[in-house]
Amino acid sequence: MDLTGQQIIGQNRSAEGTETFTATNPATGDVLPVDFHHATDDELAKACELAEAAYVALDEKTPEQMATFLDKVAEEIMELGDTLIQRANEETGLPEARYQGERGRTCGQLKMFASLIREGSWVDARIDTAEPDREPIPKPDLRLMRRPLGPVVVFCASNFPLAFSVAGGDTASAWAAGCPVIVKAHHAHPGTAELVGLAIQKAAAATDMPEGIFSLLYGPGRTTGMDLVQHPTVKAVGFTGSQQGGRALFDAAAARPDPIPVYAEMSSINPVFLLPETVKANGEQIAAGLQGSVTLGVGQFCTCPGVIVLLESPETEDFIDKAATLLAESSPATMLNAGIFEAYQEGFRKLQDKGAVELLVHDVVDFAETGNRAVPAMFSTDAATFLEDDELSEELFGPTTLAVICSSKEEMLEVARKFRGELTATLHGTEADLSEYAELFQIMSARVGRLLVGGFPTGVEVCSSMNHGGPYPACTDAHYTSVGTGAILRFSRPISYQNVPDACLPNALKNGNPDGLWRLVNGELTKDAVK
Repeated sequence: MDLTGQQIIGQNRSAEGTETFTATNPATGDVLPVDFHHATDDELAKACELAEAAYVALDEKTPEQMATFLDKVAEEIMELGDTLIQRANEETGLPEARYQGERGRTCGQLKMFASLIREGSWVDARIDTAEPDREPIPKPDLRLMRRPLGPVVVFCASNFPLAFSVAGGDTASAWAAGCPVIVKAHHAHPGTAELVGLAIQKAAAATDMPEGIFSLLYGPGRTTGMDLVQHPTVKAVGFTGSQQGGRALFDAAAARPDPIPVYAEMSSINPVFLLPETVKANGEQIAAGLQGSVTLGVGQFCTCPGVIVLLESPETEDFIDKAATLLAESSPATMLNAGIFEAYQEGFRKLQDKGAVELLVHDVVDFAETGNRAVPAMFSTDAATFLEDDELSEELFGPTTLAVICSSKEEMLEVARKFRGELTATLHGTEADLSEYAELFQIMSARVGRLLVGGFPTGVEVCSSMNHGGPYPACTDAHYTSVGTGAILRFSRPISYQNVPDACLPNALKNGNPDGLWRLVNGELTKDAVK
């Protein structure tokens, strides 16, 4: 499948713009073939116009038809074979094995949402039948369900060119809710985006979907991205990236005459608390696990453990020595793009220059000799310094972590209260530890979207019970997840129907329950017809 660098607008290709850009292999510095065209205002408007028309047309599609489309997208992505894997590898420097796994995850979540909408109960149908003889006021017939929100804009993530990009979780969940999607490609992996986009275009044609169910546009976030967010036909936004980028989109969406939701997953340092008894019993094993988690994907996961909190003790010193040595012995690896690597260098140097923060094992890290490769490392500081310096609780995106040493349980609890909103927090502790530090469990429960006991936060299971979200600044809306079946709720809204004749109701609310859904009828969960 040949790349063209053109926009994908419904079932058409377009390259009206004169401004172009190319992708670069971050491992070699080589410019990759194909010039990608920035979208023009007319191309953007056409994509939005088609999406608006598709929103109406999709209302006529059955859940089975939508599920068939999702399954077909997964099938067409797999049909791309090694071409997709190789292009993703060239554009990001990450190994092909990583992309084989990420492709499986991408297709798996498409099929997960297909199964969800086939079953159908996610619409949360609720029926309260009329009581015309109720005194002093008759009770009306009321029926509620979730309906699609409207056209959705999805921004591709830099660190997941497949699973959080063109056909990733945001797109899959928006389609499952019945929403058309316009994707804004990421400049670092445009060829990967085009390949997946062509697979989607092919799947849409094969399953007779309305033309505007999908479009893919190229262009800078500050222009193309902002114009999409501010377009009046767009009703919601999905974003995974930096706090600066997510907040800019959020503010722009809030400033619209009709504000729309921006579901942005942004900054998180995912603290790990190592409690005293477990450090004594399992310090060496936990150190090895930490090294694997911090360096996984060159530390470019949103769940990378950026801060480790411990109590001062001889065992803690041994643990830190072991973990720091393992990280220092880890090979430098290529980061996703030059911009991310530059930000890593800047943050790393800022930590090196802080007098009360120590770079462990390494004497000095000289980035001039590493190319675009990140050097894994561990820093340490005391709790008092961490509490006083707000910069120490900012995310450093890359394979680095900071050990914070506390002098007492009270100081550890104070450090815990310092955290704002995080995707995850992890507690390593024995049963006695967890009992002794029950307050820590409560403090972090209020600050995260996922709380782990044992293990490490990297590796986000795609399933119904996963929450990948959290309070600000981890996300712009702590009510929702971007991973798992719950992600569909972001792109739907509740609507009540009062005294509407049965023939006019959606299937989910009809008396006969033709789709066989679980429904809450007069306060009772049932699949039975309404009598």
